[in-house]
Amino acid sequence: MTEVHKEITKHSNRQHQLIKSFIALERMREEYIDEAVQRCLQNKPFSVDKINAVTEEINQLAKEGIIPTRKHVTIEMVKEYVQRKFQHEV
Repeated sequence: MTEVHKEITKHSNRQHQLIKSFIALERMREEYIDEAVQRCLQNKPFSVDKINAVTEEINQLAKEGIIPTRKHVTIEMVKEYVQRKFQHEV
């Protein structure tokens, strides 16, 4: 019975660590998205490379089964969001 308990604890700890990693990556992704949106609003050049690098890390974690995947972001997606949300021409 002790072996089963150890295996369950090990599995639970692994899932907890995956979730903590996901939360940190998700927070970073959102910061990069906000940065791109702000630059777009200011009509400054911006990139989605950092967003998509973090997205790729999240999607790798998702292969473990309990983390949701995220879509890659394009420059056009950021521009469309800015236009829709802020009625701002870019």
